[in-house]
Amino acid sequence: MDVTVQYYKYRSNHNHALHWRHDMMRLGEDEHGTWLGGQPFATLQRGHEPERTYPHAFVQLISTGRWWTLLHNDAANGSVHHYVDIITPPVWESPKLVTMIDLDLDVIQRPDGSVYVDDEDEFKDHQVTHDYPPQIIDKARVTTAEVVMQIEAANEPFSSVAAHWLNQLRERH
Repeated sequence: MDVTVQYYKYRSNHNHALHWRHDMMRLGEDEHGTWLGGQPFATLQRGHEPERTYPHAFVQLISTGRWWTLLHNDAANGSVHHYVDIITPPVWESPKLVTMIDLDLDVIQRPDGSVYVDDEDEFKDHQVTHDYPPQIIDKARVTTAEVVMQIEAANEPFSSVAAHWLNQLRERH
């Protein structure tokens, strides 16, 4: 694969803990950022756990400077249309490695269009146990609210753009 996407979990001592990692194919760029694709049965790994495969195709948008990253799933997934991780802005360590810190909160859109915020309890707990700075807490909350509004309004890249990139991935398969 072209690009490794590495998530970490925040630690106040800057010794961030490994979180999720997956390898993806670089599909291209547009005004929203860099689009990456994961073929069906792409390998994912959580921390030091054994690798596992994800059965459905998906695309991921990496936007420099944004506090979120979008994962758009193939309709075969059935339960999640858009999955938006609230993160610190991604850093391209090299053309083959992008890293970010997961801030627990996730905005999820189901195929029926309903939107909800997941892991709010984890976010509250980690504010204390991992000593999140106030500016990170505030930015994560504001970003989450903005993403919910953007998805509900069907603004891009949460409307048809992600599906376009998923089709690009399928054409390469």
